[in-house]
Amino acid sequence: MAKNEEATMEEAVLTEEMLQEMRGKIGLKLRTEHSQNNAEATFYPLTKFADGIGDPNPLWHDEEYANKTPYGRLIAHPSWVWTVLGGIQFGFRGLGTFHSGSDIYFHRPVYLGDKIRPECIFTSFDEPKADSKFSEGKTFFQHYENRYFNQRDELVAKIPFWVFTFERGRAKAKGKYTGKKETIAIPHPWTKEELKGIEEEILSEEIRGANPRYWEDVNIGDELKPVVKGPLGLSDMISFLIGGATPIPRLSAHGAALRQYRKHPAWAFRDPDTYALEPIFAVHYNKHAAKAMAQPAAYDVGIERHCWLTHLLTNWMGDDGWLKRSYAEYRRFVYFSDVVRFKGKVIKKFIDDDGEYCVDIETHAINQRNEDCMPGHSTVALPSREKGIMPVDIRVR
Repeated sequence: MAKNEEATMEEAVLTEEMLQEMRGKIGLKLRTEHSQNNAEATFYPLTKFADGIGDPNPLWHDEEYANKTPYGRLIAHPSWVWTVLGGIQFGFRGLGTFHSGSDIYFHRPVYLGDKIRPECIFTSFDEPKADSKFSEGKTFFQHYENRYFNQRDELVAKIPFWVFTFERGRAKAKGKYTGKKETIAIPHPWTKEELKGIEEEILSEEIRGANPRYWEDVNIGDELKPVVKGPLGLSDMISFLIGGATPIPRLSAHGAALRQYRKHPAWAFRDPDTYALEPIFAVHYNKHAAKAMAQPAAYDVGIERHCWLTHLLTNWMGDDGWLKRSYAEYRRFVYFSDVVRFKGKVIKKFIDDDGEYCVDIETHAINQRNEDCMPGHSTVALPSREKGIMPVDIRVR
């Protein structure tokens, strides 16, 4: 192949036969072995993940600190379960997909030394429809549910998620993000002064930590101190991969990778600059892969961005709070060089069906183009000073 020609990926057109085949797989429990990264919550997997999402909270890093918290030992960041299983390479052969949202339910903490077993269920897909905005072809959503169990077979977390599916070739031809009407500057033309200001914002984050945030002290309309990520770069992506949350399937090299790609040709493409075979997942760090997916540049991982959101929430709630649920829609891409500010506002106070003192928080992820990349909402259980209820005490063993 000629150097610098475009990368190519399989580009199928959706057929009724493909739809009928996938209808027969609804409810299927998928094989996960090739996509699992972690199984045991040992020290370095826990800390590497927290490093990989840029969360310095000592609750995920420092055993001496964690031993003095209500947990009594080091615990995993809530989103760490994604390092056990992020997702599955499964679905409609030759069609493109983007992870478009997740609804996470956190049930129990993962302690240092726990062993986690994952499951992934293909639950449904929507009927395809014409989509002239994104492509000239048909698009639809696929739905899955991940479940995570510890060594006592207790449900630790449950994550229903959905994947936007499209005809890759037609979306590429449409050029939604690369056409004249929607051209965006990548890399973003930051000034030195702007970058200095961004760095000061990043370093000003507030970790509530051991200072309890009581339910009685929270008011509707309270805003969370923002957490800032970016400018997103290659090392950020490498750190996230080292943390283990993706890819699907696991990255491998040389002959190990080649043997996988011979069995599954659609999992890889040949990079026109290096001539190396690269996984489709390389859309998150390889410009050629991104362009083959109709995007102007490499972009973040959907679950990576959701992990950044949980950083915001755990900073705010402190060691004595518990993140019960986090729902988010991955609406826009975060490209290399982008900066995202994660924001939240308390919109409701209530006692839930479990008798816990909760708040609902409206969340947003705003980039430098003032686009909300990830609107959502989360529920946090907080300690009650008046009732003496501590949500962590209910869950520790």
